[in-house]
Amino acid sequence: ALEKRRPLPIDALVPEPIFASTHAITIDAPPERVWPWVAQMGAGRAGWYSWDAIDNGGAPSRTRIVPELQSVARGDIMPAVPGAKDAFVVATVDPPRDLVLTVPDGHGGNAVGWEHVLDPLPGGRTRLIVRGCASSQWLARAGAPPPTDHERFFIERAYATLAMLPRPLLIAFATLGHRIMEARHLRGIQRRSTAASAQRS
Repeated sequence: ALEKRRPLPIDALVPEPIFASTHAITIDAPPERVWPWVAQMGAGRAGWYSWDAIDNGGAPSRTRIVPELQSVARGDIMPAVPGAKDAFVVATVDPPRDLVLTVPDGHGGNAVGWEHVLDPLPGGRTRLIVRGCASSQWLARAGAPPPTDHERFFIERAYATLAMLPRPLLIAFATLGHRIMEARHLRGIQRRSTAASAQRS
């Protein structure tokens, strides 16, 4: 409950969200060994460590650290789906403690924000806190027709369908789907980080 109420940088980037969620997991590895898995995220990069058929175009998420994907800078793109060129955008990055990703709304604000916070815990462990939020502009993006040269991936089609629902139903379904995907995402990072840390010790 305290983690859900904790102020985070992402709150200022999506100040009036219609949807927000905070999830967390404890990992038996220090932040500097968890961070590489966060740094290389993205469709067409190392994946999202979740259900790859849904959010990574069917390509398996990496199970090793990729050195050439470790340099992350503000303005970089971590594609939400394969081929995406405008989402997610790295808004702020502070290795190995914090990464904030956004989806610009085209009007100077953000349709979506997603933050990964790595808090060190005693015993060389990490508390990974992830907060996601969406503004009303997300509805417009989700429901907009895709570019003519782009065939929607499964998750894009799902969001486009959700965007047609009444807002209460939309938020309920989006919350459930996000919770399921993000839980697997967190466990994927936990499993990889713990295995890598055990191999080093």
